[in-house]
Amino acid sequence: MMRELVYYVAVSLDGFIAGPNGEFDSFLAEGDHMDVINERFADTIPTDFADALHIPQSRSMFDTVLMGWNTYAVGLPFGVESPYRHLRQIVFTRGRNATGESLEVSRDDPAEVVRRLKQEVGASIWLCGGGALAATLADEIDRLVLKRNPVLFGTGIPLFGERPYRPERFDEVATTAFESGVVLSEYRRAPSAG
Repeated sequence: MMRELVYYVAVSLDGFIAGPNGEFDSFLAEGDHMDVINERFADTIPTDFADALHIPQSRSMFDTVLMGWNTYAVGLPFGVESPYRHLRQIVFTRGRNATGESLEVSRDDPAEVVRRLKQEVGASIWLCGGGALAATLADEIDRLVLKRNPVLFGTGIPLFGERPYRPERFDEVATTAFESGVVLSEYRRAPSAG
């Protein structure tokens, strides 16, 4: 079975994954949604946080994470050069360099990289962000898992950056509403009608 590309991300009610300067501290980090998310999506927790919280990371859901440079660079001011070192990390950039445990920097076409990764044996591939990379990879995304937070940002980095108008259907697989106000919704790309 071919590996899937899963865009798993927190998003505001008005469709932003971060503020205009990359802020994400308004997303709810406490509440009844956290136990479910930490258990089911443990592979998406930064390695040091998971270690501190004693959350096992089995790499059973994801074994590879894809990030654009801006998403990756969030941790650099804090000395975090390998945020998800329990996973194979691929950072897409046109001209920057980075080194870290389990970290690769790619200047290749992201869609071509994803198509190659899908042919390899392994768990699913997590698209961590950002919005521009998600727009570039929109045709390759097999599943969307959105953690809708009960906040409005007003402006910021959109869930998907600019892309041509071309509607694509995703079917809802499951939605769970939590008392915290967070709604976890999962969608799978609809089969093409051809």
